[in-house]
Amino acid sequence: MKGDMYIAYSSEKEILQNAECGGVVTSLLKFTLDTGRVDAVLTTKARDGNRYDGIPVLITDPKQLMETAGSLHCTSPNIARFLKEYLNGAYDQKIAVVVKPCDAKAIIELVKRNQINLDNLLLMGLNCTGTLPSAKAKKMLREEFEVDPADVIAEDIEDNKLTITLKDGTKKERDLAELEPKEYGRRENCRRCESNIPRMADIACGKWGTTDRNTTFVEACSQKGSDLIEGAVETGYIRTEQPSDTAIETRKKKDEAAIKLAQQWQEKDFASLKEMSSAEKFNYWFGQFSHCIKCYGCRDACPICYCKDCFLEADRGFVPPGEVPPDVMFPMVRITHVMDSCVNCGQCQDACTMELPIARLVFMLNRELAGIFKYEPGTDVGELPPLRTITDQESSLSGVEVAF
Repeated sequence: MKGDMYIAYSSEKEILQNAECGGVVTSLLKFTLDTGRVDAVLTTKARDGNRYDGIPVLITDPKQLMETAGSLHCTSPNIARFLKEYLNGAYDQKIAVVVKPCDAKAIIELVKRNQINLDNLLLMGLNCTGTLPSAKAKKMLREEFEVDPADVIAEDIEDNKLTITLKDGTKKERDLAELEPKEYGRRENCRRCESNIPRMADIACGKWGTTDRNTTFVEACSQKGSDLIEGAVETGYIRTEQPSDTAIETRKKKDEAAIKLAQQWQEKDFASLKEMSSAEKFNYWFGQFSHCIKCYGCRDACPICYCKDCFLEADRGFVPPGEVPPDVMFPMVRITHVMDSCVNCGQCQDACTMELPIARLVFMLNRELAGIFKYEPGTDVGELPPLRTITDQESSLSGVEVAF
């Protein structure tokens, strides 16, 4: 049932030998395909073996799942947008989707906008404390770890430390507190993210709470997730045992420590802005906007943007065409359009060719709105964004009929 927790591992020898943390996720995905619970699996793999270039892949043949086993920390594919744009939002096939917390949250926000059919999805959540930007990661490995990035076969982030494993089995460790002030380590949005365990997915899988690196701590977060685990156990795809109280407490404490660290990064990111006057804040952000070249990269990368006829296109007449930098209303409209539902995925900032701190501003505004409306994006599929709702009292006063 929902809320049940397990220590689990794969029953298949090949998966145990080649996957990470007992191969539970790989075995569960194989179970869904073998039994026809889904038509396909959407996950991530390294392009041509390059772990710094991860791409979304749609798999229908269970034999191909081993190519996706293991973690890719130096890549962050836009899974939610891929699902919406290229897989018709799962309206014509059932799909098991491997998601990080921000991926799951973005999918849920798109469900609220009728862009994705949640009934056809099985969300396989992975614990996450951050990903690393690929180009900077390779530079960091050369300069800080003094290794060839091509020699790295695995990375691990835990207890605020980054550990890499080389082809010869050698492990090297560095403290993120040393790396990240140098702008190495995790992506900026990941540093301030408080969502580590994806309880908004159907199941949440991770190593927190395990003492054996060949096992996974699994939590059923929905009835759909509970049915998946029970079915995989009954058919022999995975084996499970009950976690000890110590294991549960350890997992909880690691999550709390990661949340506390994220809050510290939030304080650091916004400390200088809090000291500014309103006029100084406007000058700062308008100065940032003055570097915009209106490439539409932020809009096209944002998983929450879904309008087919964008208000900011030149033919709509709202923003004058051809101007670089564009009228200040261009970034302002973009930001107000998504700030109530931003899931802090950082895709907009990753895509910005001018390296503007867009995600930082949207996150800051999102936190302000969250404090006012008590709304947390991507956590509850039944709760609509605050700027898209109207109360019964407002409806009766205005004569407007509620559409939601």
